[in-house]
Amino acid sequence: MDGSGLPEVKSTCPYCGVGCGVLLRPDGEGGLDVRGDPDHPANLGRLCSKGSALGETVGLAGRLSAPMVNGAEASWDDALALVAQKFSDTIRDHGPDAAAFYVSGQLLTEDYYVANKLMKGFIGSANIDTNSRLCMASTVAGHKRAFGTDTVPQTYEDLEEADLVVLVGSNLAWCHPVLYQRLLAARKARGAKIVVIDPRRTASCDGADMHLRLAPGSDVALFNRLLTELYEGGAIDKAYLQHTSGFDDALTKAFADDVTVTGLPEADIKAFCKLWMGTEKVVTVFSQGVNQSSSGSDKVNAILNCHLATGRVGKRGCGPLSVTGQPNAMGGREVGGLANMLACHLDLENADHRAAVRDFWNAPQMPEAAGLKAVDMFKAVGEGKIKALWIIHTNPAVSMPDADAVRDAIAGCDFVVVSDITGQTDTARLAHVLLPASAWAEKSGTVTNSDRTISRQRAVLSAPGQCRPDWEILSEVGKHMGWAEAFDYETPAEIFREYAALSGIAGGFGRDFDISGLSDLDDTGYDALEPTRWPVTKARQGGRFFEDGAFFTPDGKGRFLAVQYRAPAAKTGPRYPFRLNTGRIRDQWHTMTRTALSPRLSAHLAEPFVDLHPADAAELCVEAADLLRLRTPQGTAILRARITEDVQRGQVFAPMHWTGETAPSARIDAIVAPVVDPVSGQPESKASVVAVERLDAAWYGFAISAGDLTPDCAYWARARTRAGWRAELAGMTAPEDWEAEARRLFGLPDAEVTVMQDAARGDVRLAFHQDGVLLAALFVAKTPVAVMRDYLAARPGEVVPDILTGRTPADRPDPGPVLCSCFGVGVNTILTAIETDGLMSVEAVGAALNAGTNCGSCRPEIAALLQGIRQKEAAE
Repeated sequence: MDGSGLPEVKSTCPYCGVGCGVLLRPDGEGGLDVRGDPDHPANLGRLCSKGSALGETVGLAGRLSAPMVNGAEASWDDALALVAQKFSDTIRDHGPDAAAFYVSGQLLTEDYYVANKLMKGFIGSANIDTNSRLCMASTVAGHKRAFGTDTVPQTYEDLEEADLVVLVGSNLAWCHPVLYQRLLAARKARGAKIVVIDPRRTASCDGADMHLRLAPGSDVALFNRLLTELYEGGAIDKAYLQHTSGFDDALTKAFADDVTVTGLPEADIKAFCKLWMGTEKVVTVFSQGVNQSSSGSDKVNAILNCHLATGRVGKRGCGPLSVTGQPNAMGGREVGGLANMLACHLDLENADHRAAVRDFWNAPQMPEAAGLKAVDMFKAVGEGKIKALWIIHTNPAVSMPDADAVRDAIAGCDFVVVSDITGQTDTARLAHVLLPASAWAEKSGTVTNSDRTISRQRAVLSAPGQCRPDWEILSEVGKHMGWAEAFDYETPAEIFREYAALSGIAGGFGRDFDISGLSDLDDTGYDALEPTRWPVTKARQGGRFFEDGAFFTPDGKGRFLAVQYRAPAAKTGPRYPFRLNTGRIRDQWHTMTRTALSPRLSAHLAEPFVDLHPADAAELCVEAADLLRLRTPQGTAILRARITEDVQRGQVFAPMHWTGETAPSARIDAIVAPVVDPVSGQPESKASVVAVERLDAAWYGFAISAGDLTPDCAYWARARTRAGWRAELAGMTAPEDWEAEARRLFGLPDAEVTVMQDAARGDVRLAFHQDGVLLAALFVAKTPVAVMRDYLAARPGEVVPDILTGRTPADRPDPGPVLCSCFGVGVNTILTAIETDGLMSVEAVGAALNAGTNCGSCRPEIAALLQGIRQKEAAE
């Protein structure tokens, strides 16, 4: 059946906080055709590689389709009754603080609202926190300290109107590619300058005018120096300063700070300060490199101090802009999804705010103090203080710092519920009750992006089996616990109206978040809601905040914070000489439960890795493609070495995506220390200390298979391909019988096999066929296997008589590793076109091959290939 006759449905991408609009059309076979919505203000039709591949991620393989209780299928009535009874018993016997919810930026706002209402208003505990604690909590704390509320002053349009954009701890090119393309387009049109402040060279540096490679964690010292230069250079806006307090104390602390801790040359610091001071329209974009720190809140306030001091806030093309990592991290902040907040930016520890929300909800009880933030929450689970835990759409057994301890804590908890779309995650496997939730494209509601734009997410596919939307699951549990009237919702529109009405009460308290102008939307209006930036009241819609100097603090003034550099909590030394930085890669998302379903996205970087500086590699006798063991006080991980000057000496970088499902030894958060910012509770995910050593395995392997494979060795990492699967393998002892081991690996006990073995070199190659068609192959060597991986990975299902050569036939070119995921263009294809067609620019490559012409996030890599060829030619 062809879905081409069906209308397109407007919805929102489920990845980062850019909040791109998408147009979805069912393809008639359970999949989706996806394209960017040209009318959505966030992306104007653009999509990144992940958004472009969304249609490949909606298959039903691995979906949880019915409730499971203790591993056995159960009815919804039985599962919900059990959840309600266990939570009720826990509250009765141990008090409400023995219960906890851990939720996610993957929830829609309506889901988030119901979860917050159930926990805080009816269970009576503030023990609800979200995985946004891991990415944006320091920004929340910084905003509240400076502005009085968690307010993002700016909009995306400011990126296009600024004359200088400073990216601090933000690899915008890979993590928010659509915004980065908007920025580059503005630069081309208006000549705007870009400065990147990051210890690591990233793809965002390719278009930058300046890259400040400061020492990890030293952002406060740099921005304190900027504040002093602004003062001494006469750039302070004295009129705007009248709307603020605390400037003198902040300036005194700034003068006392030591900028040498940044490790930056004085000339570079002066050049940056001069550029910032001399450019009126400055937007400072900041993200995880700022937030994920034991001094993250202070970093945020050091940045805000500079904008407040110059009055450069809330103006067109001028102000601080936090970019969020999840599709509804902002919505979660708005509904009070964090343990220290109430809905609609009201304060949990404010008695008047509590009473107002309690009366609005007609709630039996409200907590008077903040609940446990994420790291403390799982520590309490491990200590037995939390006895009933509900985890919704997140994978803390992988994503939390000290993840092994978190995994063990969940495993030891008296009662664990997990709501998710799959039972095949590290966390879901630990649950007593698994509840099948509707997935993106199957549910309806709203999300809020990084610049306060509320967008509709609309269902376009039918939910499989017995899957239900999260708001409905939570509401049913609330009814079973005895609060039927409070949770008697029939549609997400009804929840949204209630939430919007509550925001009007918040507006009455002088809070920033007020969408009461939407509280009378009927179902038709809700269904048709266009992207809308809050606030939405009778007096105001959208816009920027604070240009007029009116803040949400008790005295109405913006606050400077007197902050000073604090080194990362962990200290390097002889035992742990390296600093570990973690982060994202271009084509994967969180713990890969969605993106790993796409062969296209898995083709770019198919294996976990660790970046190491060449000089450090030489000292450790490490070569490219060696396996490395990383060791911290929390545990160990094994990853593939990439030797690159993108990282500085003494620093290593590893991505955070791989799990027990995809590469169990590479769960990088298992070796991250559970150190947090004392104000925000956000973990320091970019500054753990680590020892690095080469792993000398007894054998290395590369496998391809049309069907699933089940490795059992010291190291393995698998990825989907269009033909099936590929996997990297290594072991500390070799099997006695390689054929038997390969049959077990592939689950092929009876298939025909061809074996090539060189006992002297330790090479073994096996290929399994049926009627001449390749089913699987395994390549083994004593050193990392040298074969044409991307060519081989596409061959299962074909007749390939020479497969064990591991190389392409002479008449069949090898495209090489995929560089452009949007169009599936390989490195070798690009290199060949450059050399044979004389292509001299990224634009010329795009014109010839389409590479880099969609989301643009591969453009820096294309530029690097061109530069490499130029350097090679110059040396010849």
